[in-house]
Amino acid sequence: MNLRLAVATLPLMIAAPAMAALPDPVRAMLDAAAARGQASDLDMVASLARMTNPEDVAEIDELLAYHLAHLQTPPEQELPPPPVEPIPEPEPEPARALLETAMKGGKDNEVEAIGKLAKTAYPAEAETYDAMLARYRTRRTAEKAKAALDARRKLAEARLWQNWKGEGQIGANIATGNNDTRGFSAGLSLARQGLDWTAKLRAKTDYQRTNDVTSVERYLVEAEPQYQLNERTFGYGLVRWEKDEILGFDQRLNISGGLGYKLINEDALTLSLKGGPAWRQTDLITGLTEKEITGLAGLDFAWQMTPTLKLTQIASTVVGAANSQTSAQTALNAKLSGALSARIAYSAELASNPPPGVKSLDTLTRLTLVYGF
Repeated sequence: MNLRLAVATLPLMIAAPAMAALPDPVRAMLDAAAARGQASDLDMVASLARMTNPEDVAEIDELLAYHLAHLQTPPEQELPPPPVEPIPEPEPEPARALLETAMKGGKDNEVEAIGKLAKTAYPAEAETYDAMLARYRTRRTAEKAKAALDARRKLAEARLWQNWKGEGQIGANIATGNNDTRGFSAGLSLARQGLDWTAKLRAKTDYQRTNDVTSVERYLVEAEPQYQLNERTFGYGLVRWEKDEILGFDQRLNISGGLGYKLINEDALTLSLKGGPAWRQTDLITGLTEKEITGLAGLDFAWQMTPTLKLTQIASTVVGAANSQTSAQTALNAKLSGALSARIAYSAELASNPPPGVKSLDTLTRLTLVYGF
């Protein structure tokens, strides 16, 4: 057979399989899913069909392959329709078995999708499926309410040293040639979720020497308790200690308190703002000490873009009469394996009135490994 003849006859080779052994309700459910034109619905129904009809796996896979090929074929190359054979009105028991299997799995979206397909394939049994779905929803509501109460009880009974979660990160860089550079960065973040209180602790350091001269030396320690006033509003306190002689100060202490509000509070996306009065003391490398009442405004943003990618943005501005300081860090986390992730972060420090000889903008890019616990 020459190549042209083989290509011309290829679509005819993907024909509708004979389904002598497959129960008619299962075939009807697969046909209904195919009629919706969504490959994901087909895969879901086929997966449940294999679980409830293990003796018919080969036939299920055959029919699934036919429907998927039909969905992916351009209109001008449509496959011949499956043979229309008069079949008796099927009993819906296998369809109910598919729905019951989905309910045992406890995935609400999957249950609702299977229930909708079952009602499409068997409209005469719609009331039966609606009753099954109503019982399932009632049970799931009770289960979720109980889980929420159990979670609140555990939070209320937890000791001060319990329920802490966090992450540690470490990175290093070495460059040779025209410039001899050695550097490292490390950080630790901890958070504890209580019944009404949330505590956050953060510490990080960046150090680098270029041509035997220290070019970066930063240290930061921060503690922030938050009290939840309602679902979106919270009060906060913040204590931050910093040391960065490259930026002109031996140490700087900020103490602030105020209110915050969660503009977005979803599983995959969060955004909160906070602000309040603050007090700042800066010990400059010149020997002078500056103390002033300031105001603080902050932003916290997190977006779980995919199961393995997360984007975060942390920014704060301290506004004072003598100097205003803005700090910001944007980071992208890529999950590698288990609790291990890789992170690339860009941070910037902007001072409105830096000491003589110090630039107002200082930036740093880090590539680190992160371990969550």
